[in-house]
Amino acid sequence: MKFEVALPYSMATTTFTYFFFSFTVLFSFFSFLLFLFRMKACCNCHTCRTYLTFSWTSHFNNLCDWYTHLLRNSPTGTIHVHALANTITANPDNVHHILKTRFHNYPKGKPFSAILGDLLGQGIFNVDGHAWMFQRKMASLELGSVAIRSYALDIVTREIQSRLLPILAANDAVLDLQDILRRFSFDNICNFSFGLDPGCLHPSLPVSPLAQAFDQASRLSAERAMMASPLIWKVKRLLNVGSEKKLKEAIRVVNDLAEGLIKQRREMGYSTRKDLLSRFMSSISDNDAYLRDIVVSFLLAGRDTVAAALTGFFWLLSRNGRVQSRIREELDRFMGPDEEIASFHQLREMHYLNAAVYESMRLYPPVQFDSKFAAEDDVLPDGTFIRKGTRVTYHPYAMGRMERIWGPDCLEFRPERWLQDGVFLPECPFKYPVFQAGPRVCLGKELALVEMKSVVAALVRRFDIRVVGSNSEPRFVPGLTATVRGGMPVRVSERRR
Repeated sequence: MKFEVALPYSMATTTFTYFFFSFTVLFSFFSFLLFLFRMKACCNCHTCRTYLTFSWTSHFNNLCDWYTHLLRNSPTGTIHVHALANTITANPDNVHHILKTRFHNYPKGKPFSAILGDLLGQGIFNVDGHAWMFQRKMASLELGSVAIRSYALDIVTREIQSRLLPILAANDAVLDLQDILRRFSFDNICNFSFGLDPGCLHPSLPVSPLAQAFDQASRLSAERAMMASPLIWKVKRLLNVGSEKKLKEAIRVVNDLAEGLIKQRREMGYSTRKDLLSRFMSSISDNDAYLRDIVVSFLLAGRDTVAAALTGFFWLLSRNGRVQSRIREELDRFMGPDEEIASFHQLREMHYLNAAVYESMRLYPPVQFDSKFAAEDDVLPDGTFIRKGTRVTYHPYAMGRMERIWGPDCLEFRPERWLQDGVFLPECPFKYPVFQAGPRVCLGKELALVEMKSVVAALVRRFDIRVVGSNSEPRFVPGLTATVRGGMPVRVSERRR
């Protein structure tokens, strides 16, 4: 009798397994055929073949370096990757056209929103139109206030003094500076956004489930954009398999924490608290999902971009002793001998430090490229025709390496290019779109710059930091922001003065 009951169950299980395995094999075969179709039938030009066969990896460490090579050799500074329906440009006139002149014709677009929708939802970086305008106005009001800037600087100062400096001073072994900076910026942005201290930079360097989940969600979301067709990740999401299953699990961790914090803040009251979540709840009190999307977007912007920019800065500084010496001379000129942290007023007077930070992001922008989707047919200033619905990408990483934009010394780390008679002078934002430009220019720009300069001032004045290992250019992992593959191992020693 037991056998008779077990048999149908076993047969059902076997049948399900058979069909699931068959579907998986067919799906893989379909994906391979789609890959071949895009490579041969859709476009057989050299650029598309090189991209789809990954043959660019035999000459370049990073996709962004290959794109830079192609853009340098293009007479207009614009290229097409037909297999991706993507027009990529490093032409400042085109950037001005896309980000300002014809701003409304180049929204983020539905394809981009779909790629990041599971992670960012309806947050400010993933929407257009009225939803974007509403969040933009709210964010501008909050981030532009003296009170919120003072609050942010207090958080940064406390984290530098109580955690960053002690942990570097206590380590005489090689450590991963990229990991330290990511932990530092994650603590800061969680405090600033949620009023939550995850303690990532405690001396034991604990593993934060939130930070881990957020990293994985960002990476897997970005990998969607690199697939031969969006149909591949959409089918995987439907079946809840592979990378899409991992992405769903990572986002669940982020959502659970955000929802728990919103619920807790609602119970405790938020009118007297200073963090972003509390301030937004004063304006949006009845939509928890919307609050979650807004705050997660700020978490992405404030954590990954600052850490990526600082990682690039210290990589460059380790190889340019002359720049380091000039920064130290300026720090000693404006700070007292026993001061560890520069004040806001002191940072504002340090023109060379500001120039060095801008120069480092010219060569290693935290966001290497940004894409829009054309709402209607258009023609760029360089004569490039843009068909409705196609992707248009401007490339800050490549632009920082273009001789036609920055001159024959474009590959040199030279902060002096930003100074005139010792005074910092900013460049045209369409020539240097590191913080975007036009109506979508980064609202957190000043907060990010103050945080970066505070860290640089504190670390450069007290420590000698040297990158160890390979002298080759950094290799980046796929992601929404620039993350160095394998981290950035450094040796830190107290500076002798």
